[in-house]
This record gives sequence, structure tokens and C-alpha cells, in this order.
Amino acid sequence: MDPVIVVGAGPVGLVLSLALAAQGVPSVLLDEDAGKDETRPARTVVLREDTAALVERLGCTTLRDLGVRWSGWRSMRRKQLVRELRLGEDSPYGDQLPAPVHVPQHALTRGLRDAVARQELVQMAPLSRIDTLEQDPAGVTVHTREPDSTWWRGSYLVGCDGARSTVRKLLDIRFPGRTAVERHAVAALRTELPWPGQAVLHRLPPWRSGGAEVTARPLPDGVWRLDWLLPPRGELVTPDALITRVRDTLAGWCGGETPPYELLDTGVYTLHHRLARRWRVRRAFLAGDAAHLLGALGTQGLDEGLRDAENLAWKLAQAWHHGASDVLLDSYQTERRAAVASRLRAADQSLPILRGGGGLRTLVPGGARGHDSLLADGHLGCGPLGAPPSYTHSPLAPPRAEAHTTVGTPPGAPVADVRVTAPDGTTVRLRERLGQGHLLVLLVAPGTGVWDRRHWLMAGVMPRLVEAVDALPVKSELLVTEAYPGASAHTVLLVRPDGHLVASFSGVRPAELFAAANAARGGEPRASVRADQTADIN
Repeated sequence: MDPVIVVGAGPVGLVLSLALAAQGVPSVLLDEDAGKDETRPARTVVLREDTAALVERLGCTTLRDLGVRWSGWRSMRRKQLVRELRLGEDSPYGDQLPAPVHVPQHALTRGLRDAVARQELVQMAPLSRIDTLEQDPAGVTVHTREPDSTWWRGSYLVGCDGARSTVRKLLDIRFPGRTAVERHAVAALRTELPWPGQAVLHRLPPWRSGGAEVTARPLPDGVWRLDWLLPPRGELVTPDALITRVRDTLAGWCGGETPPYELLDTGVYTLHHRLARRWRVRRAFLAGDAAHLLGALGTQGLDEGLRDAENLAWKLAQAWHHGASDVLLDSYQTERRAAVASRLRAADQSLPILRGGGGLRTLVPGGARGHDSLLADGHLGCGPLGAPPSYTHSPLAPPRAEAHTTVGTPPGAPVADVRVTAPDGTTVRLRERLGQGHLLVLLVAPGTGVWDRRHWLMAGVMPRLVEAVDALPVKSELLVTEAYPGASAHTVLLVRPDGHLVASFSGVRPAELFAAANAARGGEPRASVRADQTADIN
């Protein structure tokens, strides 16, 4: 079978190719450029716990070597400290607050390229700009120009080629939305601030050039990225004006005196909110900035792009190896487009409140603290602005059955990263078993950790569960855990390859487990996907 064609070698395209390779699917990665990324210290990305784990699982070492996990979060308003949180440990409220990872984007891209270079199933094709895309019931054909005119044949195609996506234009997909939702001036500099390792959000800082909001986020080697929120239109940021902002901000945070600093990079960027009308046209798909643009109020567009790649990779792997129903392939658009649309709606509804000059802000009691919490959600990956998506209404969800039981994870949500034991005795985190092209069946069995593997494999419900897993219509891996949040002993969880819960059962229920696994693969696969375009979703 022909490889999958991935158009665009940014982080999303690289991750998609690596995720496909991890599931035994070859790909051709068409890169418009020569494979070298410009070093821009002021262009950085923040990855949440789930997307950082995905990148590391795929063999990228950048986060460990060149990323910084925030140790805390500090919110200030005028001259007051509004909120301070510790990250990576239990909060005072009893919930775990994972630490986001902050890394220069060029370093992340280089790390992913290094991982691709070690992967035999990925073929890189630099200087390959597509100008023609044709589809038929058996595959996709594209033509690239300069320096060599070449025709490429693939089983499927994914456009990861950014906001100005050629793939999206060739598929004639509309890309409506809002322009210039936010503007920021940015500087990357090396200095010492009073809060090493902490991210800082300062609203209405009390110095002359502070503006409405300024953030500081740590990077390796004593480098910080500073962002100043600008008026949506009209303010021209000159080099002198930016230097003034830097000096005033550092002085405001460091007791009135500007500490020594080394300015490494500067820039101004504008955020847009857009959402493609369709993400699938027969055998062609969109992912990342080609499908959506977001980023206001601390939300992270790359996070969503990497979630696109993880969601699509296992479905394409199922189709490539075993065939797939239209239900499975259509579910990528249904799940991911709805998740990003929800994120965009939350941001668009919050913007008038958080950025407005009065009105609701003055009427809501405790409004300043509530606004701070909302902004923290976007930056820290919590709440409607930042939490990992839950595919509650997925077409892959099985019908509710009497045997289903409730655990701490709702159906469709990401599972907790508990410690698990495989039948071979290996003990790892659950997240390490994701993305390998098969479903996971997880048995909650307290006391397993102290038993000899030879005994617990033949004890209790295990023999019956092994038989049930072997009979499933999709390749599945059986795992055991001592405990799972909200689950009682002998609860059985069925987990998708991307880590989202399909269903949970009270005990071993072979018939119900089979039905849930069949639903998760979209039902019976067909020999070929349909030839007509998927319906437009408004």
C-alpha cells in the first residue's frame, strides 16, 4: 500500500509522521523549505502535559534538554499579587497542577527532525512545494515543482502546511474567522528576575509603558520571553519604544532599577481566530494551522495541532493496515473540529470581558480575581480555555449499556496516567503504552504489585479477561493497575490509542467489551472510503 503523504514539515507534520511510523505506517514528508529552521529565541511554544508526553514518546529529546517546566504561576494586578500557584505538585485545593513546558520552537523542530532522521518509515523530501492534488477511490496523487518536477502517490494525504495552506486551497475549503484578535510585542532576553522558574502575568502594571498586560515566561540558560499586549490596531512598535518597554518592565519588577540584560530577539505578532469548514475531503485531511488558528488569552495553537496529529494518526493506521469505515475517518473531523470550535467560542466569549473597558467588568463582584482565573486557565491548560479535550459526543462512543460503570474519567475524556503492568511483567506509566496502534484494556486489580506474575495471570478474573481480549475485533493490549481514580476492584477500562476512554465496565463483560471495541474502530471497515466529499459542518 502507498505511504501517507504529509505536506508541511513543521512540528505538526513531523509529529504526525512520527506517530504514523510508531504504528507501522510509512509516510512521505513534503517540506517546502530546505530542512533548516531559522533560530528565533522570541518564537517559543508552551506544551501542556499531554502534548509534551506525546513529543517525548515519539523520540524527541528537546523538552528534556532545552525545555523549562514552570515551577510556579504568579498573577499580579497593578501593585498587588493576586495569585501564586505551585506547579508540578499538589495545589492547596487538592488537585494536581501539571507544569507546562516552555521551549524555543526552532529547538523543538530540530529535535523532531532528528527523531525523523532516525525513523526508517519516514521519507523526507525537502524543497517540495505542491501545486496539484488529485484523488481517486484508491489514493491521492500530488505534483511538486522546483527544483525537480515530481509526482507523488499516497494512500492518504494530510495538509499540515500552515495558515496559508496550499492543500486547503487545492481542496477548495473555506477558512472563515476573525482577524487581529490580539497583538503582542515580544522580546527574548537574558536577565535575572525575582521569580526564577515561574511564569508571570501582570495586568495593568503601574509603570508608564506597561500597557494593559505583560507576561514573562522562563526559558533555559536564564532567558525569558516577555509579551506586551498591544491595542488591536494603530500602535506602531518602534525599536526605541520596545527598548523602553523592556527597561521599564524590568525596573518595575526589580525594585525600580533596570538590572543588566542581554536582548536576544524581538518581534510583533498578530493572532487570528479561524476554523476551516471541513477537515476531510475523501482521502485528504487538514491538521494544525491549516485547519485552525487560535492563541488569544494564553491558549496554544500548537497544542491543538499536536492533538490533531495524535487523533488522526491511529485512525489512518487502522485504515492503512486493516481498512476503515467512513465513521472512523469522519470521526477525526467530528471530534477535533468540535474541540477546537469549543475552544474558540470560549476565547471569543471571554475577550470582551477581559479586554473591555468596563461594562460587565465593573458589575461582577470579585471580577478581577475571576478574570485572573480565566486567564490562568488559558496559560496553564485548565478549564474551557486550556484543558485537554473530551470527545463526549464522539461517533465512536458505544451505546450506554447496563454493564457500564462510572469511574473518575468520563467516557471520551483522557485517562489518568496511572502505573500499569503488562503481562510480561513490565511496569510503566499508562501514557507510555499509547500510540502503538492498538486499544488498551486496563484491569483494576488491587494487590497485583505484590504478586508474582505467574500467579496473577492465572488468578481471579484474569483468564476470562485474557480470553475476552483475544477475541476483540481490534488488536488490543491487556494491562493491569493497582488502582484507578474512582474505580473499584475488577473494573475494566477500554482505552483508545490516543488515550481517551471508550468505556468502563463492572467486571469482565466479554460481549459488552467486544461491542465497545467495535464501536471504537467505527464498525466494520470497508474496502475503500467513499468517493464523495464529507458534508460541510457549520
